[in-house]
Amino acid sequence: MRKSHPVRRAVLAGAATVSGIVLLLSLKPASDPGSASAAGGAAPPVAAQSPQGGRGAGAGTVTGDAADTQYGPVQVRLTLNGGKITKAEAVQAPEGGQSDRVTADAVPKLNRAAVAAGSADIDAVSGATYTSAGYAKSLQSALDKAAAAAGSGSGAAEEGSGTGAGPGTQVLTGDAARTQYGPVQVRVTVSGGRITDVETLQAPRGGRSDQVTADAVPRLDRAAVAAGSADIDTVSGATYTSAGYRQSLQSALDRAGG
Repeated sequence: MRKSHPVRRAVLAGAATVSGIVLLLSLKPASDPGSASAAGGAAPPVAAQSPQGGRGAGAGTVTGDAADTQYGPVQVRLTLNGGKITKAEAVQAPEGGQSDRVTADAVPKLNRAAVAAGSADIDAVSGATYTSAGYAKSLQSALDKAAAAAGSGSGAAEEGSGTGAGPGTQVLTGDAARTQYGPVQVRVTVSGGRITDVETLQAPRGGRSDQVTADAVPRLDRAAVAAGSADIDTVSGATYTSAGYRQSLQSALDRAGG
């Protein structure tokens, strides 16, 4: 039998080794799963999300503080939606004599200006300087209350369907009730179905009415909280004010019931 030549064995062994290497290389993936990030550094960041909502996310109504003027108080109530003023109305404005004409002319203009500006930065109405100043002051206080409520995460201070005062709490403003000596208007806080606070926004003023109001209103407020309803007694010497108070209080409670 003829022996294999040593050189031939070496050539065949080398060829087999080369073939094995080629086969292994052909089976290896074209790239390592981690090579992309290794070569290019960290993966591109996910786009940052901008916060949604914001301080104007709530909707509701908020009443500013009454601003006293030389001719009487001015008080503004706002309706807000998405942080924007959608409606403005004066729940108090100077009354009597020439004030009736001035108020009738100025207040609608101020209401429109507040909605258009979306702030208390509005121009005074010619011939109604004091009313305009009081309006702007009350308007700003309403906006401040709305901002504070939104900042606390509770949305706008909404009257009629829960406010920043706590879960299940409603702040409701009754209709102004006209009396022989002037309007009476009440705002109530209802929590857990009970009256927890009452505030009189309007009451007769001027002359002897100041004394009657100062004496009667605190009694009526306490009586409303104690009774938990508008079924309260008339305060002696303040028959008209008491009747107007009950009427406005009942209209506020009717809204709570609704």
